Amino acid sequence: MPAFVLAVDLDGVCAQHTEAFRRIVAQERRVSEDELPLLRSWSFAEWGFGEGDFEALHRVAVQDYRMFRDIEPIEGCSEALWRLSDAGAWIRIVTHRLYTSWGHRVTVSDTVEWLDRQRIPYRDICFLADKSVVNADAHIEDAPHNIEAIRAAGGHVITFDQPYNTHLDGPRAHDWNEVEEMIVELMAAHVGAVARPLPGMDAGSDRLDLRTRDTS
Repeated sequence: MPAFVLAVDLDGVCAQHTEAFRRIVAQERRVSEDELPLLRSWSFAEWGFGEGDFEALHRVAVQDYRMFRDIEPIEGCSEALWRLSDAGAWIRIVTHRLYTSWGHRVTVSDTVEWLDRQRIPYRDICFLADKSVVNADAHIEDAPHNIEAIRAAGGHVITFDQPYNTHLDGPRAHDWNEVEEMIVELMAAHVGAVARPLPGMDAGSDRLDLRTRDTS
């Protein structure tokens, strides 16, 4: 078993889900993006969603607009995860992107393509709803119900700060710099000293491209 397993959520943690979905909803409903506030609750009530609206629009976003392929990353995610991986963390992507029926091929293939394109390192990936059953030493998560379930099961979870989870207690990280520092502290307590590169000396998230060019 790896020395330290870090379970990492995607949407709202590594990927700018609200921003990407907002652009698509605005197009589909022919409204201005300003009418869809970024400071929204988990239910999207501020966007005027009724019963079934989220599922229908999200299906369109994923299948027709290929949102999971083109979504923008959250700043600092790739670099921080590379440094944590180099320090010995086993990165386990854990996402509940298969919550609608059908279209799983597009969801899975676009997710993997996006991870490669954004140079996000990982050793394995799990598509599942109940994240509390995932074997991990620490989780990074934004969804309130997942955070509560993981903690109820005795897991350690860092809340990635979003407007819809401000009511939850810490530990809380507001960006990937804070995530990295928290995880390094956990790793040090779990496995002992953690080797970290000198400032400006890490290999960078483009290392795989450089290695490929060097061997071609």
